[in-house]
Amino acid sequence: MRGPSLFKALAAVGVATLLTSACLSSGSSSSDNDAPSGQVKGSTVTIWTSLDLPVMQGLQAGMAPKAQAAGVTVKWSRVDNINQIIMTKIQANDTPDIAFIPQPGVVADIVNRKKATALDDVVDVNALKSSMLPGTLEAGTVNDKLYGLLVSANTKSFVWYPKKAWDAAQYTPPTTLEDLNALTEKIKADKTATAPWCLGIESSAATGWPATDWFEDLVMRYGGPDGYNGWVKHDTKFDSPLVHQAADEFQKIAFTNGNVLGGRKSIASNNFGTAGNPMFDAKPGCMLYKQGSFITTFFPKNVQANLQQNVGVFYFPPKAGSEEKPILGGGDMAVLLHNTAGAREVMKMLSDKSVGEKAMGTSFLSPHKDFDINLYQGQIAQQVARLSYAASIFLFDGSDQMPGAVGAGTFWKDMTSWITGQEDLNTALKNIDASWPAS
Repeated sequence: MRGPSLFKALAAVGVATLLTSACLSSGSSSSDNDAPSGQVKGSTVTIWTSLDLPVMQGLQAGMAPKAQAAGVTVKWSRVDNINQIIMTKIQANDTPDIAFIPQPGVVADIVNRKKATALDDVVDVNALKSSMLPGTLEAGTVNDKLYGLLVSANTKSFVWYPKKAWDAAQYTPPTTLEDLNALTEKIKADKTATAPWCLGIESSAATGWPATDWFEDLVMRYGGPDGYNGWVKHDTKFDSPLVHQAADEFQKIAFTNGNVLGGRKSIASNNFGTAGNPMFDAKPGCMLYKQGSFITTFFPKNVQANLQQNVGVFYFPPKAGSEEKPILGGGDMAVLLHNTAGAREVMKMLSDKSVGEKAMGTSFLSPHKDFDINLYQGQIAQQVARLSYAASIFLFDGSDQMPGAVGAGTFWKDMTSWITGQEDLNTALKNIDASWPAS
């Protein structure tokens, strides 16, 4: 769970916002063996989510006509840190009917506790396979059954650049990692910017997470989907040739003298949200900044005022000769916790791509590749959608799938220690492997 939602969760005081006792579900959670209970018409269905408020409100608006037609009252509540609160509520047998979960590992934990209902006979899975980005259904699949339905997605495999300076220099987006390295050298030789790259991984208590996104993107490019998924499950170790290959590419870009604004020593102390801003200076501080689509909300206000004129974006390219174009992403998956007729009907509504037509916040991407791109606000948002829907496969953020002690622990910490020079790469990777839970 990275991007804006993570930072809000880390800063949150207490565990819930906009949550009232009237919105709580009082029934017991259901398992696969429970038959659906109740009637659709006249039922009330509760949904909890940590989605950004504009996205949640957009989904509410998109669902409202469907719910009204079905005679269902849907009560949405926005809660902070839903991963933690939902497990607490499961123990207390006091969950909502549906929860939006941003981490596949938490979905699996709910399933293992027999508190979720499989969706294979609730939604039209075959239709979803045709409509949704490849890989999105797999993210919510546990034991060969669909439990987590991705409703709101985000993607991260992007490189941003200052459009005016880029166009003046007549650069073109690279199509392979080899081309990306060549572009880095060209920018350095041309001196069109102080350095080719901006890079920052500082994020308060979450410092290091931007480095994990770099590794995830590179591992999926060198290892393909199978290699990536094997690494995420720890079938392939961190201290392995695949991860070393990813690390070699990262350090070629990040550690080579003159490649990064401020040099290697600045990366760990440079905040991810502002690290890319120097590319919009009169003399660009950099020409390239890798970050997820939400980063536009951190750009200077004068840049945000006209993103189309000021900002360009391209897909973080595949390795040379690769036909695969995987994309790194995340999102929020709807999980059915109460197997009632009303809740099942709402899950069907959530599976319809039209429910997202009003959820046009900057952190929302419909997981349906046949979604109308013209509905996204602005050419940058539309370009992000085009690049995302052109991907060969959507691969869920690896650190969000790893055990918490690793994905939000040693992976962050030891990457930071390596980048600052406090540890060598071999030590960092071995430390991460050693921290993996035994079971």
